[in-house]
Amino acid sequence: MNVKIIVLVVAAALVALGGYLYYDHTHPPAEAPASAAAPATPPAESPPEPQYPVPGTETPDAAPLPAIDDSDAAMHDALVNVFGAAANDLIVPDSLVRRIVATIDALPRKKLAARMRPVTPAPGKLVVENPEGDMALGADNYARYAPFVSLLEGADTSQLVQLYLRFYPRFQQAYVQLGYPSGYFNDRLVEAIDDMLAAPEVEGPIALSRPNVLYEYTDPDLEARSVGQKVLLRVGPENAAAIKAKLREIRSQVTSQAPQA
Repeated sequence: MNVKIIVLVVAAALVALGGYLYYDHTHPPAEAPASAAAPATPPAESPPEPQYPVPGTETPDAAPLPAIDDSDAAMHDALVNVFGAAANDLIVPDSLVRRIVATIDALPRKKLAARMRPVTPAPGKLVVENPEGDMALGADNYARYAPFVSLLEGADTSQLVQLYLRFYPRFQQAYVQLGYPSGYFNDRLVEAIDDMLAAPEVEGPIALSRPNVLYEYTDPDLEARSVGQKVLLRVGPENAAAIKAKLREIRSQVTSQAPQA
């Protein structure tokens, strides 16, 4: 196993935020329409210059990168090696690169397609206060996410980013295959981080409603937020603060890289 494949931890951090925390057994996501995975506008005739360029080719002195279709077993083993045995229960074992890229791309959107999730649903049920009256997101719900947030906080950011850069060509390849021939995945990663960092900090209980099967935020502004921002609302203020701190570290490092001349 090539241990450098743990670059996936970088993407998995965001994936788990938008997948593990979003795919709740009591709040299953709606399937996104096919158009959600396609560029909003036709690609430009000339590809735009990347806003946050990173080295985009494999280095001659490094071991060859595994092909996307052949990388699942090594990626799974590497994630378990980094996160411990608990990761075995989180990872969907096929098409990991494509699932990770598709999920990161969807975080700033309104929907996240269940078929593309790279992780299993969060355990347990959504905790709701006063379910027969004025419902609110229960404070006890936040504890469900504490173990994952602890794993995220404990990850070495510099190591993660260096590994991300090592394997960037595969992420870029998957992003192009997703339907962005002129897109640049590192820019999209930064967009996803920035969107999550813009999530509001709500004081006090968050009111819920249940017009049908699924719970919704009563405040229309909160309900209209992106997948990534709803994640940070759901996990509670302390967990959200810890997640934002790690995202700021990742953003700082992935935006300060430059391709080698």
